[in-house]
Amino acid sequence: MDLRDQLCAYGRRAVELGLVIGTSGNLSVRQGDRVAVTPSGVALDRLTPEMCPVVDVSGHLVEGELQPSSETPMHLAIYETTDARAVVHTHSVFGTVVATTMTELPPIHYNALLLGGAVRVAEYATYGTPELAANVRAALAGRRAALMANHGGVTVGATLEEAFEATRLLEWLCEVYVRALGVGRPAVLTDDQLTAVVERALNPPEFPRL
Repeated sequence: MDLRDQLCAYGRRAVELGLVIGTSGNLSVRQGDRVAVTPSGVALDRLTPEMCPVVDVSGHLVEGELQPSSETPMHLAIYETTDARAVVHTHSVFGTVVATTMTELPPIHYNALLLGGAVRVAEYATYGTPELAANVRAALAGRRAALMANHGGVTVGATLEEAFEATRLLEWLCEVYVRALGVGRPAVLTDDQLTAVVERALNPPEFPRL
């Protein structure tokens, strides 16, 4: 599937799952020194492939008539310092709730390990600015996901599918945490408990054959 076809497909899924509203949120996918990104001011479920601009890694428009998303500098900053090949940024409800109230999403479920552990909340900065890009890049160090204070969330992956699944997981973890707060004080897994999960995954039990 062409890179821009992928953006359209996952853009529609983001809307269908309620991860974005209106023209919020943006996605990108990199191939070589080219990055296909969703355009500015277009709802993700109304995209067509030709609407999606392509920029080089320096941010110069090389293909397309529409302007790239205003968050393109953040996407490019992530590509510059990580091995990511896709970035998904959403304004999902529970992710944004956590991003407006916490400095990190603690590991209350072992699936947080799939994102690298506790998810940091990047310090607030105006959208589309170099400051926000730098803050997100710092929050993503060693992680596949970060939250953005008073804003939303961002995830990365080797493919757009991988980055999108990380977004779904991030929202699920945020929802579990927010709902748990309504019941009581959520238990946070310790480093030892998380290490045991990793060891279990690396050394799965062998079951005897009949």
